[in-house]
Amino acid sequence: MKHPKIPFIRSRAAIPAMLVIALAAGIVAAQRFGGFGGFGGGRRSRSDLETVRTAREYPQGSTETPNWTNTPGFEKDVFTFARIRCDREGGGYGYGRGGGGEWHTDFPDSDLNLSFRLQQMTSMKVDPDGRVINLTDPELVHYPWIYMVEPGRLLLKDEEIPVLRRYLLNGGVLMADDFWGERQWEGFHREMKRVFPDREFKDLSVEHPIFHSVFDIKVPKNKLQVPSIRAAERGYDPATSTFYITGEGGEDTREVHVRAITDDKGRIMVIATHNTDNGDGWEREGENHAYFQTFSEQRAYPLGINILFYIMTH
Repeated sequence: MKHPKIPFIRSRAAIPAMLVIALAAGIVAAQRFGGFGGFGGGRRSRSDLETVRTAREYPQGSTETPNWTNTPGFEKDVFTFARIRCDREGGGYGYGRGGGGEWHTDFPDSDLNLSFRLQQMTSMKVDPDGRVINLTDPELVHYPWIYMVEPGRLLLKDEEIPVLRRYLLNGGVLMADDFWGERQWEGFHREMKRVFPDREFKDLSVEHPIFHSVFDIKVPKNKLQVPSIRAAERGYDPATSTFYITGEGGEDTREVHVRAITDDKGRIMVIATHNTDNGDGWEREGENHAYFQTFSEQRAYPLGINILFYIMTH
């Protein structure tokens, strides 16, 4: 598959004008629906989370998300953001205690916003609804890319392990995002070892083509760190328009890692973005203009789009 003709980031600070215009339009829409810092949507219930099938049917948690349609008759010939509903230590489906969050963090806004930007910025057609799915759902095989958020206290069920292993070996890809520090890394790593006892994560350098598939990202990985919007706001100096906090936690959260498990041919099966919160960058694009410019536009969207485009073309 040929790569689309898309403008590239040519320097550390530059971002394509096309992306600036497209994403700025989202901010204008967000301002129209309540302004920065607002929280839209309705009340979330645990029972709804256990049965929800798509991101579109769930109340929005941030600002208004975009909607779009695809050519009639080709609705299934699209990429779908598929979020995994999974257990955590200490409770079912993400209600555990301490060190790691819930499977539905940033949901549904991050799923819908990234899906829209992916369709805007590449040749890919994208499902406007997204999908929430359990690992043991027979429909899992229809989704070549799946997403887990805050997997620091992930607890795979015994019956999920062979299903996930088979899915990944047969061409699927798992992305894990938004987990911080060594304790959370060790928790996720432990569960991946149950899936692949004989395989290990490898750090991807910035020379890897995944950093250059759509946007030519040339900054050190630490310059791609995205904090949650609340952590960022605590360290923001409006006088200089500077964020002094990009991490969350102690010293072991300072360094960003992009790690992967590959198959015997070198194809990425698992990709983990550790010590960064891309999901908040996708979710919160309409809440705070400075956060949007610094973290959504410059970091979360370029990396997320690059990962998805690379995965789907390799």
